[in-house]
Amino acid sequence: MTDLPSWGVASDSPTAEHYRTFGALEARGSSAAYEDWALGVADDAEMLELIDELPRAKRQANLVFAAMRVVGVPIASWQGARGEAIARWPRIREVALTHATQTNEAARCAVLLPQLARIPGPLALLEVGASAGLCLYPDRYTYRYTADDGTVTRIDPVVPTDVVIDCRIENTAPPTHLPDVVWRGGIDLNPLDPADPETLAWLDALVWPEHHDRRARLAAAARVAASDPAPIRAGDLNDLIADAAASAPTDATLVVFHTAVLAYLSPEDRERFRRTMAQTDALWVSNEGLGVFPEFERAVPPGERHHFVLAVDGEPVALTHPHGRTYRAL
Repeated sequence: MTDLPSWGVASDSPTAEHYRTFGALEARGSSAAYEDWALGVADDAEMLELIDELPRAKRQANLVFAAMRVVGVPIASWQGARGEAIARWPRIREVALTHATQTNEAARCAVLLPQLARIPGPLALLEVGASAGLCLYPDRYTYRYTADDGTVTRIDPVVPTDVVIDCRIENTAPPTHLPDVVWRGGIDLNPLDPADPETLAWLDALVWPEHHDRRARLAAAARVAASDPAPIRAGDLNDLIADAAASAPTDATLVVFHTAVLAYLSPEDRERFRRTMAQTDALWVSNEGLGVFPEFERAVPPGERHHFVLAVDGEPVALTHPHGRTYRAL
């Protein structure tokens, strides 16, 4: 029997279980560094005690690991990084308390596009949980869709940019054109400025260590957003959605969308938002983890619970990779 490291203590606390699940399901196969860190933290009583000092909403692995990287904890095995993480905990704690996981993954536009391209235009796009607004520019990026048979479909904007998004698409034909977007706006508790260097440094830290393509795409998409900034209102999405929707042009089809946002709302606030969307004339496109709308479980095969569910007006239409790498029509 192999001895555990001196800090290794099995734990079934909610925090330990979160890190164990994050490492085994979310990070595995995507980030070896974060898989190792998460599984190491899950059995590290001292580190768990420090993380549990944070408010519950601030204990998530993505936030804590990004804060660790911002303060200089090296990307090494957990055994190699642990000492630095504990020594620098006061600063890590400060960063976690003052920042949020506002991951702005422009590649998620690749899983939105198959639906946006089907909607008669012109379109007005309103994103809730917009962060720096990088997903508000699906018409400004280049896409390369790889179909089931290996055929690649490339779609380019009228004015080329440095943002190129690759996505595998299954069970349906890829889109062939970009939407005609005439208006774009957003809502976020803490809107981010894509032209601000400190903002970009934090968004860069939220990108997983091995994901160099995402890091390059983040910088390129930020340049697009900074060159033509969309208005993003600061506040609670439930409080602002009606007024923001009313500001969209009436001669365009309004699409309200969000990706990886509603998980941060209470069940009551999620239900309030759902009721609001049911009462509007807007098309509602959601791309969220399975737990946000538990009734979508019927659409997800066993073993694929790590996928997001893309839904249109509350009806599941596809399973998507959380970072936009795959789109599988249901």
